[in-house]
Amino acid sequence: MSLVTWSILFLLVIAFAYYATRMAKYREEGNRHDAGLAIIEFGRAYPLEAIRSLHETVDGLAVFVRLHDNKAGIMRNRGNHYACHLIEPGRVRVDPLPNGRGLAIEFLDAPTQNGSFTFMTAAEAAEVSLWLLGNFMAPGSQALSGVDGFGDDLGPAKV
Repeated sequence: MSLVTWSILFLLVIAFAYYATRMAKYREEGNRHDAGLAIIEFGRAYPLEAIRSLHETVDGLAVFVRLHDNKAGIMRNRGNHYACHLIEPGRVRVDPLPNGRGLAIEFLDAPTQNGSFTFMTAAEAAEVSLWLLGNFMAPGSQALSGVDGFGDDLGPAKV
């Protein structure tokens, strides 16, 4: 073969290597912060749940979701898809991280979802913790007795 043929083959191999590395980098970074893909994946996993609000972690590997009926969920980025989990009331433990912008969360029903999650701001971390706190209570325990000033057959509440 001639030198021209070898040169063309060499350039084709270099072009293919460049293309392959760019595509690999896109797959690693491109899907990481794609909230639209996360919403679509959550809709596939839970088609009857309507998303009210969401917050993404700094690294883009998790998205927390607040649903229409004040339930909460989490979506963890697993490469080219999201693992979605609907958080059951009373089945999660939350501790703040020392930096004030994060939460250490333990999911009692799904230990593979456990982890430390850092958000862009402390306000986002606080909002997610409030979503989870609202999810701590079972639906029947959210109605407080004595809200109108009277206890449970004990007469007027004493101040």
